[in-house]
Amino acid sequence: MRIIKNTVLWGIFSVSTLVFIIQAWTLLQIHNENAWINRLLSGHDIAIEKVVKASPEVRLARAVYLREKGRYDEALATLNLILDQGSPSLQAKTRYNLGNLYLTQTVERAEKMAINDALPLAALAKQAYRQALALDSQFWDAKYNLEVAMRIAPEMDRITVEADDKENRKTRLWTTVPGFPRGLP
Repeated sequence: MRIIKNTVLWGIFSVSTLVFIIQAWTLLQIHNENAWINRLLSGHDIAIEKVVKASPEVRLARAVYLREKGRYDEALATLNLILDQGSPSLQAKTRYNLGNLYLTQTVERAEKMAINDALPLAALAKQAYRQALALDSQFWDAKYNLEVAMRIAPEMDRITVEADDKENRKTRLWTTVPGFPRGLP
């Protein structure tokens, strides 16, 4: 009886020690990843070796860092790797940041008067914002940036011109013209 009691107690002690070690290791990893995210947000890069095995949140922070530094191709590659990883909220943020990347490039190309290069990027930005909103319909920043992208490149291809129905054509055109309607005060 005493041997069984000692064996059970040692088993419980061993299992609880193992659980403690696993939890401590997990907390250490979380602490390290939070430090990496803070480092990226403060404007300092981290080694790619650390990012490869890190959580999607760290990769997202690195993609934002790369976009801010103008390294668009690297940011795009990083975002594409984590597009379908994590929770729906994280996926919405990833698509939102992908839209921001495309929108930034759209604005830069439009300022250089490279309209033919800017229009496809604006379409990609709108698509990314719509995907973010499909995952999180209350994502206000995605709604706002979608509106900005729509003002940059309105979707005029959705307008169908009918020669007989002039009033109907006006209302369809009005809903796609950028800007706010001017009416009575």
